[in-house]
Amino acid sequence: QVQLVESGGGLVQAGGSLRLSCAASRSIFSINAMGWYRQAPGKQRELVATITSGGSTSYADSVKGRFTISRDNDKNTLYLQMNSLNPADTAVYYCNAYLRVFPGASQRRYWGQGTQVTVSS
Repeated sequence: QVQLVESGGGLVQAGGSLRLSCAASRSIFSINAMGWYRQAPGKQRELVATITSGGSTSYADSVKGRFTISRDNDKNTLYLQMNSLNPADTAVYYCNAYLRVFPGASQRRYWGQGTQVTVSS
């Protein structure tokens, strides 16, 4: 069984920065696309940023220029650097990855448990 474990969330003042990490709980044969999503209270989960295995990235308009997604394939770890945070960024942030645990295994989508980010005004 594979788990994605997020860390780095917390409370920060508006204008501040946080760096989220998401690591696989065990060695993985291959990881394809990865991404960050967030869900604010009373709202649907929304896509924040994605990154392909080759490093191509995409961002939601609301975070462009402020957030940077990256990955370390050697460590099977995903990152989200968040700068210039504002209260609208307050949400639970989830990481997501399409991966194969073993050679020949089917690719499956996995989710982390979520980490809370709270931005105070």
